[in-house]
Amino acid sequence: YSLFTAWTFFFLYLEGFGSICIKANAQSCGECIQVSETCGWCNFLSVGESKSARCDDLESLKKRKCPDNKIENPRGSIKVAQNKPVTNRKKDVAEKLKPEQITQIQPQKLTLTLRSGEPQTFDLKFKRAEDYPIDLYYLMDLSFSMEDDLEKVKNLGTDLMREMKEITSDFRIGFGSFVEKTVMPYISTTPARLLNPCTGNQNCTSPFSYKNVLKLTDNGDEFNRLVSQQQISGNLDSPEGGFDAIMQVAVCEEQIGWRNVTRLLVFSTDAGFHFAGDGKLGGIVLPNDGKCHLENNVYTMSHYYDYPSIAHLVQKLSEHNIQTIFAVTEEFQPVYKELKNLIPKSAVGTLSSNSSNVIQLIIDAYNSLSSEVILENGRLPEGVSITYKSICKNGVEGTGENGRKCSNISIGDEVFFKISIESEKCPLHGKSETIKIKPLGFTEEVEIVLNFICDCQCAAQGQPNSEKCHEGNGTFECGSCKCNEGRIGRLCECSKDEVRTEDLDANCRKDNGTDICSNNGDCVCGTCECKKRENPAEIYSGKYCECDNFNCDRSHNKLCGGHGRCECRKCICDANYTGSACDCSLDTSTCLAKNGQICNGRGTCECGSCKCTNPKFQGPTCEICPTCPGVCAEHKDCVQCRAFEAGEKKDTCERDCSYFQLIKVKDRDKLPQPTDQSFPLTHCKERDANDCWFYYTYAIRNDTKEVFVVENLECPAGPDIIPIVAGVVAGIVLIGLALLLIWKLLMIIHDRREFAKFEKEKMNAKWDTGENPIYKSAVTTVVNPKYEGK
Repeated sequence: YSLFTAWTFFFLYLEGFGSICIKANAQSCGECIQVSETCGWCNFLSVGESKSARCDDLESLKKRKCPDNKIENPRGSIKVAQNKPVTNRKKDVAEKLKPEQITQIQPQKLTLTLRSGEPQTFDLKFKRAEDYPIDLYYLMDLSFSMEDDLEKVKNLGTDLMREMKEITSDFRIGFGSFVEKTVMPYISTTPARLLNPCTGNQNCTSPFSYKNVLKLTDNGDEFNRLVSQQQISGNLDSPEGGFDAIMQVAVCEEQIGWRNVTRLLVFSTDAGFHFAGDGKLGGIVLPNDGKCHLENNVYTMSHYYDYPSIAHLVQKLSEHNIQTIFAVTEEFQPVYKELKNLIPKSAVGTLSSNSSNVIQLIIDAYNSLSSEVILENGRLPEGVSITYKSICKNGVEGTGENGRKCSNISIGDEVFFKISIESEKCPLHGKSETIKIKPLGFTEEVEIVLNFICDCQCAAQGQPNSEKCHEGNGTFECGSCKCNEGRIGRLCECSKDEVRTEDLDANCRKDNGTDICSNNGDCVCGTCECKKRENPAEIYSGKYCECDNFNCDRSHNKLCGGHGRCECRKCICDANYTGSACDCSLDTSTCLAKNGQICNGRGTCECGSCKCTNPKFQGPTCEICPTCPGVCAEHKDCVQCRAFEAGEKKDTCERDCSYFQLIKVKDRDKLPQPTDQSFPLTHCKERDANDCWFYYTYAIRNDTKEVFVVENLECPAGPDIIPIVAGVVAGIVLIGLALLLIWKLLMIIHDRREFAKFEKEKMNAKWDTGENPIYKSAVTTVVNPKYEGK
């Protein structure tokens, strides 16, 4: 038996198949097929083979010589129960179909048989039918600020009926109004204000919460007549009680007269809204119950129930397939656009100050809503998931949340959806479940019955209390024993009560500890059966399942550093490796420096890398010293004192500078060159205190430090004093002469400018002889006017 088990594990390790199925440790065919769609159950059991070995993927079962007719592998299926084609309806035909005779979604009923992990996919078609009936309910705010709007709405019935005839021949319209809850502080409760809440000479009707004025009808004149009789009312605060009215319109189907057609609710107001929690201001704390409370077409429980929450409204509007159009003034557009984002299949339109554009607003909003189809599904059973893929107009595809919807759909357009439903597990009760999928705002839906494959077909032929199962302690089905309650083991040979006794459990505890089978196995009949891992190569072992081959230390994300094997949670290292994770190499070749020394003589080799003894040295072989002055600067003083008997170490030369061998050469060409040597060599050029240069090389050969130095210093020649002095004197003289010449030139220019200025003034001067101003001549000259000069 042990040899067979060993070969089984070896086979699984080599093949690498069935890890998910084997890990499940399934004890019956039903448990096996619920693990994954890839798992099958073999009815044929080899001698000594465990029950869980029967559950494996199909390829592995075939390789283990399980006959095809002995493999249980049930598959899911799809059956279409009702598949009525979508309606091709024309508005101008004489025969009119009833709403229940129109089909826009196909198919209508399906039955899906689901196996765990195996999705079932089907196609859904949607087509907007032409001339589809429409019910429109106009819900209007009749607070005082809407007085001029009411005048415009009084003729809405016939006008809207005329316009909607272009869209559908079957159109009905209704009307309702709302103001506010009839308690303080929303309205004034003084007797006079209850009769007439308006100030001044305005004649207003008593405040009310919601009133169903006109049930849905196809008589536009009746709409106009009843709306004309309505009066404005009033309240104290700005937000209105419109949510109470919307809730009643949605849930009171019979009183409103809704049909199973397109349902539109037009909500017209010029103010905000109260919602759940605001009722506390009036002492109303009981949550809205979402039920109809209309008596004589008036909401009678506004003083008793709080306003509904937005989520509650969303639920009821969706449940009753009502599409909402918020016709609000521009001031409150932002508020209602945020509300639109929370309510599926809703639209917001800008209402003029006197509602003069309400008809065009309704038509535009309807076209916007009807051009988009959004699928939604009801509550899914536990463990069941659904995914959508849309194939919209012009072949545009969408997935994820976009897979639920298609936009820009015109009348007569067909769009398709691929819907996948998958079950992760079999329900506890194993019974059928029904879910529904429908387009938001439409009454049609697809009904889907879900059946679950929870057991194999061979289980129906099981033999209860079979003698094959240890004295009848189990049912022999699908080739193995399915143990009765309280029995375990391959042949149901053990009792759970016996197995859990202290004596038997003690055999499964290591060193009298508290953990049974080291928490890595089950104690079956006093013997540990170790758990199986998803990876067949990972194995628990040992008498108490205390060992494994995958929990050893790791290095570089490899078990035992890739240089050993894991045995019972300890690494057994390969040769030349040591350490808890076999990450310490005993090879010293990686520590050799360029000079052949280990760690450059400045450290020790540990685990294949150098540990420098002097902290100032770094690098793989301790060759880098960021804070050191360099080889040349380090040995400069010693070379200078030994070669030239000078420098800072002149007095301590023998003591400090005898660590190298000095060799003098005639000139720089005689110094060793790097290409001539097989060991590292450094050329140095340094300057002494007299500004003289000396050249040398420093090298380490066979642990001997050698210094070759040029025996003659290169000192710069002294300067020639006479030319320097002569040049300085000549420069001073020349600079002086240049300055004098410049001064002289400036003076000449200045004098010439002054002389030219003098000459100019002289030329402009006038020299006149003056006369006595009081002198008058005694001679008077008279000219004969007749004299012509002849």
